[in-house]
Amino acid sequence: MTAPRTDTSLPETSDLQRLARTELSRLSRTGHVVLLLAAAGLTTVVASLWLTEPALPAHTSAAFAVMTIIGLAWVAFALWVLTQKQVLLVRQRLVAGRMAVAVCGLFAGGALVAAVITSQRAAWAAAAMGALLLGVAVFIWRRAAADVATLVARRDELARELARRPR
Repeated sequence: MTAPRTDTSLPETSDLQRLARTELSRLSRTGHVVLLLAAAGLTTVVASLWLTEPALPAHTSAAFAVMTIIGLAWVAFALWVLTQKQVLLVRQRLVAGRMAVAVCGLFAGGALVAAVITSQRAAWAAAAMGALLLGVAVFIWRRAAADVATLVARRDELARELARRPR
């Protein structure tokens, strides 16, 4: 049995980097690979339907175009995360939250327009679901923004503390 650690110094930088690579990124990386594959697959299906059906009504064609753009945005996001050399989970959450707010807002707005124009119950239900999803997306985005602000404040505090120390 080992004695409890009494040293309060920080681990070496190489130890912290190794820990960050092994402990923080495996699950996140797997999730982003799944996101990449799902977004790429679904975007391919939607784009194929859109491009191979010339007789689609204009509003359906526009909806497929928007869904293709949204899918490509999620593919780009997943590729961006997977190609990063640093683990920036909070910044990545902030970007994902912004994207979710934009996509859910677009969906809610489109469903609301469809509900007002058609007065169909299904369109009103879709608008309500869109509003609920938008609320969840805004909550997640705000939480990520608060986490970024907390980390930036902590970084600034540590920088001030280091600047005050004698060399």
